[in-house]
Amino acid sequence: MQRFAVGITALLFLAGCVQVAPWERGRLAKPHMALDPNPNQSAIQEHVYSSREAGGGIKGAGGGCGCY
Repeated sequence: MQRFAVGITALLFLAGCVQVAPWERGRLAKPHMALDPNPNQSAIQEHVYSSREAGGGIKGAGGGCGCY
């Protein structure tokens, strides 16, 4: 039973390995397909959050004044 479960799991993972045709790659390269489609907006929101929290926010330390 355990071998069967491992086999099914392996097949599910291998099903995700698909060849993408060259004419379909353009769709995957569009900005809205990125993990973070708006990196500039995310950086600004993170900066505002860290300024308000005065504890460094998500990435780094800083004061509560809103400066870098």
